[in-house]
Parts: sequence; C-alpha cells; structure tokens
Amino acid sequence: MDNSLLVSLSQQLAAYRAMDVIANNLANVSTPGFKREAAKFEEYVAKTRPAEGQTGTQNISFVKDAGILRDSSQGTIEQTGAPYDIAIAGNGFFSVQTPNGIRYTRDGHFSLDANGNLVTSEGHQVQGDGGAITITPNDGEISISADGTISSVVHGVGNQLGKIKVVDFADPRAMVKEGANLLSTTQAATAPDKINLRQGALESSNVQPVIEISHMIEVMRAYEATATLSKSQEDLMRQAIDKLGSTPN
Repeated sequence: MDNSLLVSLSQQLAAYRAMDVIANNLANVSTPGFKREAAKFEEYVAKTRPAEGQTGTQNISFVKDAGILRDSSQGTIEQTGAPYDIAIAGNGFFSVQTPNGIRYTRDGHFSLDANGNLVTSEGHQVQGDGGAITITPNDGEISISADGTISSVVHGVGNQLGKIKVVDFADPRAMVKEGANLLSTTQAATAPDKINLRQGALESSNVQPVIEISHMIEVMRAYEATATLSKSQEDLMRQAIDKLGSTPN
C-alpha cells in the first residue's frame, strides 16, 4: 500500500478513537462524579527507503494511540435534598465493596438496601472505617457531617452510627476504569489531607457539552479532510493504472 494511504489510515483511526471518547463523555454528562476524558496521541516516525529523486533514508510520520487522559477537576456540587446523596468537595474517593473486591468512585448517589446497608446505584456496599454501614428505621433522622461521621438523634439522644471511608491516591489519573462509574488501582490508599462531604448533594459530571460538541465537529472535519485526501490518492492511482493498461505493447 502507498505510504500516503497508510498515513491517512492512521489519522482516520485516530479520529475514530477520539470520536469514541467524545461520545462517551457526552453519554455521561448527567452521571454524578464522572470525569471527562480525552484521547492522547503521539507521533510515530518510521524509516523508509528513498523514492525516485530522493536521497538518504526518509521519515514518515504516523499517528499513534497513546491512551486516555482523565480530567480530575471538580464537578459542580448540586443540591438534591436526598438524605443519602453525598458529594465530595475536594480530593478523595468513596470505597465500595464489589464482587471483584474494593473499588472506588466519586458517585455519591447512595440509598439503603433491604437490609439497611448503604449502597451505590448498582447495589455495592459503601464502606465505612469498620466495613459496611448499616442504618435501621429505628435510627431516626440521619445526619452526615463534613468528615463523614454518620449520626442520628433518637428521643433526644445522639448516636454515632459509623463513618464513611474516604481515601485518596498519589496519582488518581492512573486509576483504571471498570464500568458503572467505578475505578480500581494498585496504589496504596491514603487519607486525604482534608475530607469535605456534603449531605443531600451530588457532584455533577465535569463534562461541558458545548466544548465536547465543538471537539466533535473538529474531529469530523479532520476525518473528512483525510478521507478526501485518501480518495484523491486512490483516483490518481486508478488513473495511472488505466493509462498503463492502455499503453500499446
């Protein structure tokens, strides 16, 4: 295959990858705690023999998929009024128990299951300093302080029911997505310098739809330009073959 077509193909694959990431961002614009992502690309330089009229080894630049960059910036804190909705203002992650082990999330849309356990939307148990957190109907009105302490007042007597576990990591961007807004990591969990939880609120996604749509338009235009270039190159090759075929022996 002609080198120009290979270069065009690498760019089209990069555009397809970028479009996939943008579409995922837009699909999660309403997902609490979701962090936008961006495709990262690098230049890959290949050596090739000189063509006619050239001297020395020639360099050809391709586009290489170098992974995904995650934007860890804070999303807007939005009030919901739901007693078990909890937003993290600042650094940190909730710890949840899943069938595959402990995982982490910024999505604080919690509720109580049939056994009174505090769980995520997927039914995973939210972890406290002592394990799962259980709240019964007899515990009365629940209050969650900024440091994660869960307490209630029954007949004028205050009770501490547990404390939500919030952890942080040296490099949050290196955490691996596992679906359902969950992350995993091999890094050692540490306590954040400051824990600041907001009861009755959720951290919104930090995706900005207008910006994502503008990026999508840019990627589409780049893809179309490359596709046009590839078609022009193919037309030239076809014309050359036709002329060669019509040349008398």
